[in-house]
Amino acid sequence: MKNHLLALAFVALASPAFASGNHAGGHGEKMAVGEPGDKAKATQTIRVTMTETDDGKMLFTPAVFSVRKGQTVKIAIRNAGTVDHEFVLDQQDKILEHKKVMEKFPEMEHADANSIRLPAGQSGEIVWKFTSDGAFKFACLIPGHYEAGMHGDVTVSRK
Repeated sequence: MKNHLLALAFVALASPAFASGNHAGGHGEKMAVGEPGDKAKATQTIRVTMTETDDGKMLFTPAVFSVRKGQTVKIAIRNAGTVDHEFVLDQQDKILEHKKVMEKFPEMEHADANSIRLPAGQSGEIVWKFTSDGAFKFACLIPGHYEAGMHGDVTVSRK
């Protein structure tokens, strides 16, 4: 009975998350930060490395980058660390909302174009078209990683 109640609680809490794909938007939901891009139209590649330091910090390098509104960018991401990390791109409030859900469900899988989870030593990419100008965030939302410093800023300038 206890396991049955836990399963029901999981479904009740997670249903809104699964319905929208992730907590940062997805599955057709318009995102302020932009939309999946066409790799053939990418005008820039930004190489991002994810890693940990000996003193417990977790970092993105670079932790800040700028693009132009309307620009399609290939973000080439490499996990040079020793543990899994993820890269989630969105508005700051959406990142923080997603972070809270990840704290409850740390093994949640992401299948959205604005995020990627990579095991240690692996590489991947996100191709993204930035359709709005403004300030946005990227972060690793695996519990404890954000607090260890694993987040960064994206500035999208008007053309």
